[in-house]
Amino acid sequence: MKVLVTDPIIARFTPLLEGGGHEIVLFPGRPDEEIVAALPGTDVLVCARMTEEMARAAGPDLRLVQCTGAGYERIAIDALPPGTAVCNTFHHGRSIAEHVLMVALMLSRKVLRRDRLVREGVWESVAAEPSLPLGDTLAGRTLGLLGLGETGREVARLAAAFGLRVQAVRRDPAAPLEEGLRLDRVLPQDGLHELLATSDLVVVTVPLDERTRGLIGAAELARMRPTAILINVARGPVVDEHALYEALAADRIAGAGIDVWWPAPEGVARGGSTLPFEKLENVVLTPHNSGHTVETFECRARDIAANIAALAEGRPLHNVIR
Repeated sequence: MKVLVTDPIIARFTPLLEGGGHEIVLFPGRPDEEIVAALPGTDVLVCARMTEEMARAAGPDLRLVQCTGAGYERIAIDALPPGTAVCNTFHHGRSIAEHVLMVALMLSRKVLRRDRLVREGVWESVAAEPSLPLGDTLAGRTLGLLGLGETGREVARLAAAFGLRVQAVRRDPAAPLEEGLRLDRVLPQDGLHELLATSDLVVVTVPLDERTRGLIGAAELARMRPTAILINVARGPVVDEHALYEALAADRIAGAGIDVWWPAPEGVARGGSTLPFEKLENVVLTPHNSGHTVETFECRARDIAANIAALAEGRPLHNVIR
């Protein structure tokens, strides 16, 4: 089979995709027109993004579109022929969970401010200034989860290990939890405001859809404690951009960790924000890389290789979206 790989990260793990005697064609980060030209005769497209033009160029020969992550919102699924399967892969939960706890500690202990001041020669410490506020431990505090998918479950496990109480909102609060996973409280979806009002850390892990777009707006942020921290590792538009900036700038919440951003405005090459979050001291900003570890992508590459082998051998595929 011909396997076309356009994702630059998975292309780094090509040795894990080889071994089945297939033709592996690497086109990482190439312009759309080059990918379109290379698609005819392709059996498997390994990608994070596929346009309608790419789907038309591949035609009915394309048997599998293998997403290189969990998200598939950039895959033009409706443009594919009925017989083309679409699959995704995960394995990012633990890496993102570690990022969440790291950011929570950084914000609770004001690490960015302390680091900057030390570099400037300023020793801001209660040992020198007894009136300064002390930091907080995470143990004994309450973490509220929006979403109990892979990432939410791993955040819950790691948070519990840190001594945090963990609560979550869930579509079906009575549904059994995964073995070994314990939460202090599970609320129905209409319990969101209660969760926000009773959490010291609020972690957003829900997928982006029409139900969750703008889920956290001005009214929801107003429900949070002034000492609370919001960490978004889901998708930017789940949280209202302007409402979040205003809440942070006015110190209505204590801080935020932003790893996911908002769609780029017309004429801008990449996503981000038109608001000056970078000027705020109570934020930790990262470029959507909370899940970017060797472990994540090695496991994803192995998943992709397994699906390629399954397709070649006529066995069922894993993580089928359609």
